[in-house]
Amino acid sequence: MHRVVIVAQPNVVSFDLSIPYEVFARSALPSGAPAYDVRVCAERSYVETQGFGLTVKWGLEELENADTIMIPGTDDCSAPVSVALISALQKAKARGTRIASICSGSFTLAASEILDGLRATTHWRAASDLARLFPNVNVDPNVLFVDNGQILTSAGAAAGLDLCLHMVRCDFGAAVAAAAARLAVVSLEREGGQAQFIVHHAPETNLALSPLLAWLDKNLDQPLSLQTIALQGAMSTRTLSRRFSQILGVTPLQWLSHARVRRAQTLLETTRYSVEQIASTVGFGSSTTLRERFQQQLGISPQRYRRGFNLTDGG
Repeated sequence: MHRVVIVAQPNVVSFDLSIPYEVFARSALPSGAPAYDVRVCAERSYVETQGFGLTVKWGLEELENADTIMIPGTDDCSAPVSVALISALQKAKARGTRIASICSGSFTLAASEILDGLRATTHWRAASDLARLFPNVNVDPNVLFVDNGQILTSAGAAAGLDLCLHMVRCDFGAAVAAAAARLAVVSLEREGGQAQFIVHHAPETNLALSPLLAWLDKNLDQPLSLQTIALQGAMSTRTLSRRFSQILGVTPLQWLSHARVRRAQTLLETTRYSVEQIASTVGFGSSTTLRERFQQQLGISPQRYRRGFNLTDGG
């Protein structure tokens, strides 16, 4: 039987730990037999979480016999990872054991150098910290999970469900995974990535470009060319492009497109405007352009986004 071992570190996020336990422990073969043998292990028999304590039956030696190792997130991403756990994970990787993280569990894998040179994800709020602390990791904050074959990572919270169901599907096929999804009362696959859930904040006021960004934000509905933006900023188009690249890491027109999509998100959430009205209001000009940019940046259509997030009466 395929053995899944879940590691409970100090201050483990209980939701992150329960997701793989429930998905794998409740998955069954067509015959009705359990698909997985699931165990929770830790360095010590008692583990503190933010709200309660866990009594853990198995130690880290269980990792030696695991087919899959799951690393849930912890409440403190900056906490050091124990030498014993790092060693056990590195040995497991060398043996070919499948290793996956949920949410901030990616920090543990990164600290163990298991993610070096790989594409990985984590909760969007922690993605910039993961990239900063571990520059050898190619962090993608826009996806629900990343499957590198032996090494897998997921975004935050419910994205762990997506990852675990994906793993069940890889192990035993769509029918077993679909049955597990029905037990969890979730879809087997979700459209789009976690980009649709990211909260975008206004630009920092201490940026040199803040006055220009504020002006752009107020004039998104206008036909803004690179020349128009440069004129408003009292600089050449070349200087404008260089400053955007240096300060924001994008071109002026890329920033404008992202700002328009963010405004469209707000209107889809809070109004009943048609997609055509929203396209005009945010400056895309046509609903076709809005749909294309929305799909490119968020991995989901405006209509599906509205169904998931609209807060007005009647959806």
